[in-house]
Amino acid sequence: MPGEAVYLVSARGVRAVRGAPAEALAPLLDGSRTPDQVLREAAATGTDPEDLRRALAELWSAHLLRAHAHPSPSAPTAPDPSAEAFWDLAGATAPPATAVVRLVVLDGPVSPEEARDACTASGFVLAPPTAEAEDADLTLVLCADYLDPRLAGVDARQRAAGRPWILASPGGPEAWTGPVLRPGDGPCWHCLAERLRLQRGSEAPLHRVLGSTAPVSRPDASIAANRAAGLHTAVLETAKWLAGVPGPTRDAIHTFDALTLAGELHPVTRCPQCPACGDPGLVGARVREPFVPRPRPKATDGGNGHRSLSPRQMLERYGHLVGRVTGVVREVRRDPRSPAFTHSFLSGHNLAMRASTLDGHSAGLRALSGGKGLTAEEATVSALCEAVERYSGSRHGDEPVVRDSYRALGPAAVHPDAVRLYGPRQLRERDVWNAAGSPFQYVGRPFDEEAPLDWTPVWSLTGNTQRLLPTSLLYFDADPAAPLRADSNGNAAGSSREDAFVQGFLELVERDAVALWWYNRTLAPACDLGAFVAAGDTWIEPLRAGYRSLGREVWALDLTSDFGIPVVAALSRRTDRPAEDVLFGFGAHPDPRIAVRRALTEMGQLLPAVVDARPDGSGYTVDDPQAVAWWRTATVAGQPHLLPDPRLAPSGPGSHPYTPRADLADDVAALTALAAERGLEVLVLDQTRPDIGLPVMKVIVPGMRQFWPRFAPGRLFDVPVALGRLAAPTPYELLNPVPLFV
Repeated sequence: MPGEAVYLVSARGVRAVRGAPAEALAPLLDGSRTPDQVLREAAATGTDPEDLRRALAELWSAHLLRAHAHPSPSAPTAPDPSAEAFWDLAGATAPPATAVVRLVVLDGPVSPEEARDACTASGFVLAPPTAEAEDADLTLVLCADYLDPRLAGVDARQRAAGRPWILASPGGPEAWTGPVLRPGDGPCWHCLAERLRLQRGSEAPLHRVLGSTAPVSRPDASIAANRAAGLHTAVLETAKWLAGVPGPTRDAIHTFDALTLAGELHPVTRCPQCPACGDPGLVGARVREPFVPRPRPKATDGGNGHRSLSPRQMLERYGHLVGRVTGVVREVRRDPRSPAFTHSFLSGHNLAMRASTLDGHSAGLRALSGGKGLTAEEATVSALCEAVERYSGSRHGDEPVVRDSYRALGPAAVHPDAVRLYGPRQLRERDVWNAAGSPFQYVGRPFDEEAPLDWTPVWSLTGNTQRLLPTSLLYFDADPAAPLRADSNGNAAGSSREDAFVQGFLELVERDAVALWWYNRTLAPACDLGAFVAAGDTWIEPLRAGYRSLGREVWALDLTSDFGIPVVAALSRRTDRPAEDVLFGFGAHPDPRIAVRRALTEMGQLLPAVVDARPDGSGYTVDDPQAVAWWRTATVAGQPHLLPDPRLAPSGPGSHPYTPRADLADDVAALTALAAERGLEVLVLDQTRPDIGLPVMKVIVPGMRQFWPRFAPGRLFDVPVALGRLAAPTPYELLNPVPLFV
């Protein structure tokens, strides 16, 4: 527009360039002239040549001009101007004319002919159908399922040839494109497949029925339009890669939902310990290393414990682990049944409760991993950490093992019965225990000291030496025939290894104290929640008010054992109907205020299971028969140990000596010393996975009780007497017949 500006219009918008030099240059910039010709003809308008040169240079520097290495755009041999404009917007030139693409169509709703036509339409030079990986610059592989076993062979051939390949699944209601798998640079297919299999745990019952571990085929659900969209997206990403455009599918899967038109990117990361492209010895090397605590200043001493990172920092560092396609954790979400006054979050199937049947996947309070906190952020981090803890504690096959019998291994081996703690009578009556079908009261077979078994090293903090424990006691294993079973007692994820150790040890203290109380049914003093409110924990009152709005009351007990670390049980019951739906939650921490917080927030995780219970005994949202029977029948009148002992003074914030420490390494030393003073050995296993990075530790203290029924002689019978709670050990017949079911 003379006298106003030259307007440059592109697919991305409009730019205005002012000045007489621009007006003189614009009509000449049609691609048919060299820069010198443009300047000569523009100077004929009377515009100063120096101003013209300066204006042309400014247009170049602003990336508003593009040089052609070919004839005029109107020449017969000139490239497609639309394609040129596209690549110009991408900041690149078209893929080299010599680039060769190899097309592999494994199966799916897109035929090889359709795929070849799409590639040809975009100007690709296609390798012959018989070509090998080394004959092409890039291989495009189309499949129906990213877990197709044949892809392992494709990956091996591409890595052997050192050539990249791009994976795509164009059919179905959601098309997948990417990543570009580059040998020696980034993840391989096996790295990707590991994460994809994790997200398909719900197929386990079908694998059992079908007798196969292959991916379960899904029916195609597509029409020609969305199949074409998926195919051409894959072709587009192939073209962008050949042109050197750093597209989003370089290290990610792009999904396109044909029903909602929503697109998402799912990052794909390399697994450093991958047996195909990494070092499968990394996990073994980490496990064999002594655990030497390092200084870890505490970043926060509130919230859900003393940590070296705040909840916000934890989310910033590890939030990428959540994702429905390639995440370690499929999702972290608020429990939809949870009342507004509690923060209870869920984070997918609990891998510690692995099952190959539908009932095992859906029933029970512990079927799902979860987290809790006073805020949504705290609960989110808690749920994320528990899910990662369970994943990291699962057996992956790269754990270091020594195969031999207990007898042959000598004193380095720890007898598994010191950890399992089944009583002799339990072992004799194991068929009766196991008939209940509950994983919490399962009694394993008597241990065969002569049988060869896989053993894994653990580090003794008290003995400063390496010990050995059966591998199947340390890692969750999906094999139901395993002679020993691992549980999550003492497993913890944290902001550092020291943090994870502290949390794991405190869990042992908590569950040991709960077992002493529960199975002996001893009376405990009240934990005065009002005193904690007066000390500044004002959040307790709104929480109790929320429970009152549901017709419930809340109280707490002090279960602190011989360790002297405050252990709190929070309890709640209905007061408006005969079925009291008694709930409980537990917490342990050197700071009694945090112990109270943990107990009350943990109890909130059980509340969704009973919040919709009806007077007729229906409405519970879990199928665990033991839990439902407890809620329907248990009352404080029939279970007096649930109530505070009125003869004992209530405890409060100042009842237990507590000296804050500034460093988690000091906490590790103090807790280890407490165990050593009681003649207990502290063992630790680093379960951190190199591809995850979130520290996970398993702490084992042989002799300390799980809060499930474990009736071997020892602390369960001796400590209550030593503390003066009982005059004599409880006879086996008088132990609480109701096993804990959480």
